[in-house]
Amino acid sequence: MEIGKAYEPNKIEGKWYSYWRQNGFFKPKIDQNKQPYTVLMPPPNVTGILHIGHVLNNTLQDIAIRYKRMTGVPTLWLPGMDHAGIATQNVVEKELQKQGLDRHQVGREKLVEMIWEWKEEKGGAIFKQLKQLGASCDWSRERFTMDEQLSKAVVEVFVHLYNKGLIYKGEYIINWCPRCVSALSNDEVEHSDETGSLWHIKYPFVEGDEYITVATTRPETMLGDVAVAVNPKDERYKNIIGKKLRLPFIGREIPIIADSYVEKEFGTGLVKITPAHDPNDFEMGQRHNLQPVVIMDEQGVMNDNAGEKFRGLDRFECRKKIVNELKEMELLEKVEQHSLSIGQCYRCDSVVEPYISEQWFVKMKPLAEKAIDAVESGEIQLQPERWIKVFMHWMNNIRDWCISRQIWWGHRIPAYYCENCDEMVVAIEPPKKCAKCNGEQFRQDEDVLDTWFSSWLWPFSTMGWPEETQDLDYFLPTDLLVTAPDIIYLWVARMIMSTFEFRDKIPFKTVLLHGTVRDEIGRKMSKSLGNSPDPLDIIERVGADALRFSMVFNAPKGADIHFSEAVLENGRNFCNKIWNAYRYIMTNISEIDGLPEKDQIEFELADKWIYSRLNSVTKEVTEYYESLRFNDAAQLLQDFIWREFCSWYLELSKERIYDKDNLIARQNVKFILIDVLEKSMRLLHPIMPFITEEVWQSLKQFYPLSDEALIIAEFPQVNESLIDKRVDADMEMLQEAITTIRNLRKQVNLSPGKEVDLVIRAEQPELVDTVKKYQNYFGKMAKVNDIIFITDEDKPKQAIAAVSGKMEIFLLLSGLIDVGKEKERLEKNLQKILVDLERTIKKLNNESFLANAKPEVVEKERLKETELSELKEKTEALISDLQ
Repeated sequence: MEIGKAYEPNKIEGKWYSYWRQNGFFKPKIDQNKQPYTVLMPPPNVTGILHIGHVLNNTLQDIAIRYKRMTGVPTLWLPGMDHAGIATQNVVEKELQKQGLDRHQVGREKLVEMIWEWKEEKGGAIFKQLKQLGASCDWSRERFTMDEQLSKAVVEVFVHLYNKGLIYKGEYIINWCPRCVSALSNDEVEHSDETGSLWHIKYPFVEGDEYITVATTRPETMLGDVAVAVNPKDERYKNIIGKKLRLPFIGREIPIIADSYVEKEFGTGLVKITPAHDPNDFEMGQRHNLQPVVIMDEQGVMNDNAGEKFRGLDRFECRKKIVNELKEMELLEKVEQHSLSIGQCYRCDSVVEPYISEQWFVKMKPLAEKAIDAVESGEIQLQPERWIKVFMHWMNNIRDWCISRQIWWGHRIPAYYCENCDEMVVAIEPPKKCAKCNGEQFRQDEDVLDTWFSSWLWPFSTMGWPEETQDLDYFLPTDLLVTAPDIIYLWVARMIMSTFEFRDKIPFKTVLLHGTVRDEIGRKMSKSLGNSPDPLDIIERVGADALRFSMVFNAPKGADIHFSEAVLENGRNFCNKIWNAYRYIMTNISEIDGLPEKDQIEFELADKWIYSRLNSVTKEVTEYYESLRFNDAAQLLQDFIWREFCSWYLELSKERIYDKDNLIARQNVKFILIDVLEKSMRLLHPIMPFITEEVWQSLKQFYPLSDEALIIAEFPQVNESLIDKRVDADMEMLQEAITTIRNLRKQVNLSPGKEVDLVIRAEQPELVDTVKKYQNYFGKMAKVNDIIFITDEDKPKQAIAAVSGKMEIFLLLSGLIDVGKEKERLEKNLQKILVDLERTIKKLNNESFLANAKPEVVEKERLKETELSELKEKTEALISDLQ
């Protein structure tokens, strides 16, 4: 057979992916007698490109779906894409800016048309990239949140919730992005800790010459102050409650009020109240019937209410001017450094402004009860379980959801206003006639819905709802959702609530919340830090299988993964190991005619052992796949294939493969090699689909495999009768002894081909019998010529020794090496070790070094001391052995 010397993934990965798709292997066959297994892909943004976090997320999903597909159940991995309102509109608006235009100049209809054109031309690149990764989704069911059918579902849900009294329109203080000119929900605001300033400003009383001092982190908002509040229990200010202050710059008279919300310990204990620009002040203003004063427009520019001096200034320019003016007026008492939590828009990073605006909201508390019950009862499992507490805290303190956005790309709110009388109608179709005035002209609400409003319907809208479809009946509830914990509120919780509301069932049975991908020093990978490699570059270099394996191998369930080139090297090396073993086996078995008859198969210890281990591994790997412990499956399979099958069994089988005088022995080992390799590829396929399919397909010419492809082949079943703990123990004892002999050979620099004689001291007769029975394994694996067994005799002369289990093994050196020269070499090494050790101990006893060196440097020196001490003891023991 012509098999390339090196593994070249770019020659096989595209080939097999096309083959799988063309043959429809990703599509489930609905069988009412079988329970399906369904995974919902978290829809990536239409603007998205594959990053390393997507690799982890989608690899985990693909492993789950490929494994279940091989168990024979109908499997559906349903892919889809999110229209990503603000993000996508921003992309197209930036293109307009290059032409010197903005969205208002081109108009709503034209802008939406341009976004659709961009989506068709450039959007969805991530799906092409996921295909390169090996994602085995049913692409015929691909969904987009702005598809006609999904848009219909959005309108149905809005109208239903409005008619039920769960959607309402109201004026409220919300998070506002002046850059995107849109509202943001609380969960769309990202917070970062920064060091800012706390300005202490004097507010004079209306009467007299006295003043109070108020501390604020946002002096520009003082122009919208309508009161100053104190804690009613604060003895310092009891006498001034009810008095009036004169607001600097504006001249407005504002009262001093008492409210228990005020923290006596913060600043001066006096808090300025700006209901239009602070959420806590807004609530306090409602309690005290204070009229809000809005001082900036939607772009964060100061308006008429800010006064002539500041009108037209950007909010941060206004801050600088106010501080300078306060200094000149001697109203700035002092400035202190202060730690702040700055809220930023999750799309454009602009500082978010609390802003009063009329918006649409969903009442969430009535929807939350069933979702809470489902998670508490275990009907929906969050894994790892530590996320249950986080989920519950948010659900038990849930707030109404602001769902309107002041952009043009998205699902437009189905609310219509009569042009004659302004009567509002919420309806699935635009109304024909106003019920109040009989007017026939209507205008639709300008706002669109939050992107998450379509995403929260994902489990059932993607399956045809509001129509009653076969998919809805068969695939819902789904089985698994794999996602990051940062959208547990934005998406996971909301999907549970909506699916209960509209389908009266759970959306999924299990939620696997995976960790974050970080770099070697623990930083989250991101483009801005320059520490996030391009997955497509990695796939081009080492292949998708190597990348998938590397990610999963290093990702314990729910824990963060630290990614590096060293991590990637493991996956690449494993691919090469599999390829080399496959190439060796195929090259050699092609020369052996036929397979043994069933009654001719004879097993020796190594054969029994590899089948015992194969079935033990199958049992464990099945449990790992079922419990979503994919990294444990990856680690176990690598150890089995690389160490047990390649490093041990393949080596032990070579004598029989090359024995051209014994056809039955050759046929036996041919059958075992093919059988174990074939089953190993089936076990590994969910994690490394491409190389396993390539190897498995090649084996079909030598071995009766009925399945058309590995992707749909049956997952290996455990044969408990072949698991033999006694065989495992015997083989483990022999492996440990052989490894000990190899280490002894290395200690005296023996060439690999040189044969050695051993003396083994062992008191247990059964141990001696086992070694004698399989003495030929020592010859094959450690070049051992002869073994003498002793019980309590003295140690042989000119020999080095090591303990292996309950045996002491002596490697006889006479005639192998020049003992004098070897002793001289070891003594020189010992002197160097002693010098290095003395230098290290001296450094660790130096108070100055310990006080000034970085902790990791000190730890490195301590580790060095330990290693040198161990090396010293070993070298001294070797010299003693040579005496």
